[in-house]
Amino acid sequence: MTTYNEYDHLFKILLIGDSGVGKSCMLLRFSDNTFMDSYISTIGVDFKIRMIELDGKKIKMQIWDTAGQERFRTITSSYYRGSHGIIIVYDVTNQESFDNLQMWIQEIQKYGEKNVAKLIVGNKADLVDKKVISTEKAKSVADSFGIPWLETSAKNSTGIEQAFLKLAETIKETQDISKPKQTKPSISVVGTGKPKKKSKCVNF
Repeated sequence: MTTYNEYDHLFKILLIGDSGVGKSCMLLRFSDNTFMDSYISTIGVDFKIRMIELDGKKIKMQIWDTAGQERFRTITSSYYRGSHGIIIVYDVTNQESFDNLQMWIQEIQKYGEKNVAKLIVGNKADLVDKKVISTEKAKSVADSFGIPWLETSAKNSTGIEQAFLKLAETIKETQDISKPKQTKPSISVVGTGKPKKKSKCVNF
C-alpha cells in the first residue's frame, strides 16, 4: 500500500473561491470520501493529502483549502506561491460567486506561478432546481479566460474525481516534473478510502 512518504512527485493544489461554494466539501469528498451536511467556514487554510498514480508514477497531492472571506485574503495569498495547480470554485446556484471568478483569476495572476495549471469548477450541480448559472454560460466564460471547466457535486460525488485528476494530468503535461509524455496518460487511484463519519459542510 502506498504511504505518504513513498512518492515520485508532489503536487501542491490550491482551492480558491467565494465562501460557501463548497471548497471544503470538495476536498473532503476527494481525500476522505465524506460529505458534510452543514456549513462551517474555513478559517485561514486547511489541507489534506491524497495519493494517486499517474502514468506509473506515484503522485502525492497536497490539497490546500483556503478561506473565501476578504479578511483572510492576506493570509491565503501566500499559499499561491509554489502551487502547481489551482481550482477556482463557484456555486452554480449563486450568481455572485460566478461573477467573482474574474477577481479570483486576477488573484492568481498577482500571486501565482506563471505556469500554474488552472481549472474552473461549478459546484453543487445536484441542486438542479436552484441552478442559476447555465452550462452554456459557464463554458463560455471559462473559454474567455482560456481555462478548462467542469461541474461537480460534492454531495453525490459527481465530477470530483474527474476535477482533481484532470488537474493532476494537466500539471504533469505542462510543468517540468518529468520527461514529456508520449501517450495519453492512464490514471488509477490509490487509497481512495472508505466513507468515514460525517462532518460539517454546506449544500443549501
